[in-house]
Amino acid sequence: MCTGLATVVRMTQSVTLPLWAFLLILLFAGVTFASHFLFPSVRWFFRRRMEKAVAQLNQRLERPIQPFKLLRRQDMIQRLVYDPEVTEAIVAHAKETGVREDVAFERARRYAREIVPSFSAWAYFGFAIRAARLLSTSLYRVRMVHHDVGLADVDPEATVVFVMNHRSNMDYVLVTYLAADRSALSYAVGEWARVWPLSRLIRAMGAYFIRRKSRDHLYRKVLARYVQQSTGAGVTQAVFPEGGLSLNGSLAQPKVGILKYILEGSDAANRDVVFVPVALNYDRVLEDTILIKAQEAGTRRFRARISVVFKAILRQLWLRITRRFHRFGYAAVSFGKPVLLSEVPGGIDRPEAVSELIMQRIAEAVPILPVPLVTSLLLDKGPLSREMLSMAFTEELDRLKDAQVHLPRNDAAYACEFGLRTLIERGIVMEEDEALSIAPSKRALALFYANSIAHVVGDRSAAAQ
Repeated sequence: MCTGLATVVRMTQSVTLPLWAFLLILLFAGVTFASHFLFPSVRWFFRRRMEKAVAQLNQRLERPIQPFKLLRRQDMIQRLVYDPEVTEAIVAHAKETGVREDVAFERARRYAREIVPSFSAWAYFGFAIRAARLLSTSLYRVRMVHHDVGLADVDPEATVVFVMNHRSNMDYVLVTYLAADRSALSYAVGEWARVWPLSRLIRAMGAYFIRRKSRDHLYRKVLARYVQQSTGAGVTQAVFPEGGLSLNGSLAQPKVGILKYILEGSDAANRDVVFVPVALNYDRVLEDTILIKAQEAGTRRFRARISVVFKAILRQLWLRITRRFHRFGYAAVSFGKPVLLSEVPGGIDRPEAVSELIMQRIAEAVPILPVPLVTSLLLDKGPLSREMLSMAFTEELDRLKDAQVHLPRNDAAYACEFGLRTLIERGIVMEEDEALSIAPSKRALALFYANSIAHVVGDRSAAAQ
């Protein structure tokens, strides 16, 4: 009894603490209270509001946002790393490299954290769409040349995949803006986008990062299973079959990596896949000189650091402030005829055939704009006088009547003059003794733009002979 009484007395005595220790105890108590009682309620409140907002969004979208995209990022990561196929790959990786399985597991978890996005409906529809619209219309005269599909008519159980040629990093921005009333697109983006703070915004928009040249089997398996799970859940995706930016302006041979994963995911989930071809073209590609230098150097290493991007943005802002800025011509998008996987004989087992058909549909839909067409004519027939160029331009339009041509103001003379003026301002075309020709030092740049429509102009030229 005495011992117990003494203990009680000591417990009721005053204890003196330094102020910093007392504040630290209060902080820990507050965090514990919030994490156990307050935060769950707050998360539930905001999640309920988000679900209501998404339900309202889905009423106006042609393709509703799939529940898979709305899963918590941590849940998606856990689901991915504990996938049976990923588990088998972890064991195989541990045996192959001689590391413990827990080390291999942590490596797979790191890959999953790198790949899995954290989609935010607010970030996508509240910020990204507005920013994409503002940026697109500020830099270009944006035009929709052809629209061949309505997603509302597509099988609601099918997975829709937008497949695009890759001309510029503006492709992401432009298609996000033009597809705003259709669905929330989940992009596969390269390592260029893993730059802070850009990476956080891109991840919040639902994009997932990929290492295009990785040969790590464990990484490839984690990536494959994420794409397969997304496809099986019906997530609307956007991919570039060429695998990277075109260095010379031409359409490149398609790669089957991501496409193969999509086909495997559709097979496992017994879902059809609808590939929607999206063809893009520009009167001016922002990265044209960078891409040409990479082509000449024989490498895909681009020296476009985030500091360079900010410098270019500041320059454009200064031009706007001084009222010397004008837009970079036309940027055009054309939607081609969809490719249904179920209509391709043996499509799931023939990714090469599917990718070739997709690229064929993209090629047919590529928009023809003033600058590429004027450049093509001068490379092929120059030097020309202004009158001869205008006549050749009109004749070419007659031959291209079945192609996806954007004719500004529906006026051939204005379109020709617009394209010529743009090329002269950039020094690509020079005029001497009333003769127009490509400047020798800018020939590579001229070829870059002419190549974007060479597959159309060349075919029609051959047919006309």
